[in-house]
Amino acid sequence: MARNFRRVVTGHNAEGKSIILMDGPPPQVLEPLPQLFSHEIWETTAPADNTGDNDTAIRDMRIEPHDPAGTIFRYVEFPPDEVWMDADVGAAFAQMGSGGAHDSDADTPGMHETQTTDYAIVLEGEMWAVMEDGETKLSANDVLIQRGTNHAWSNRSGKPALMLFVLVGAKPRN
Repeated sequence: MARNFRRVVTGHNAEGKSIILMDGPPPQVLEPLPQLFSHEIWETTAPADNTGDNDTAIRDMRIEPHDPAGTIFRYVEFPPDEVWMDADVGAAFAQMGSGGAHDSDADTPGMHETQTTDYAIVLEGEMWAVMEDGETKLSANDVLIQRGTNHAWSNRSGKPALMLFVLVGAKPRN
């Protein structure tokens, strides 16, 4: 079962005064693999637009921002690897609107590449950041800056892990 998060979004009323515009759970949660939950918090275009009262977390799902210069802010709950290792990872990436990001030729399940710079923060548990050549274990409060590299995530702890991601659209390296 997915965790509950509270998301508070500010805005402006008709008189231009600041208000609490939204207060509640993220409006969109996706479970592309068993017990792997992606909680979409907010998306921006470039430049970010603070006008209006649209909930930008309600959108067609994609791993990357829709605007190549935009951002995405999300929580991801990772189950232990053994929960999802037999699942169709390619179908999961397609469900997340990013089938083209998945590296189906890689030896590591879940290997993928996005045209973003990602700030990945482990909030609870531990995760392994797996590269094509090498890997490293990340624990709570560790931060990984992922710079458009082919990578995968592995939770070898036997317990759920929680990560926070901010994806920033970036110039493709090719």
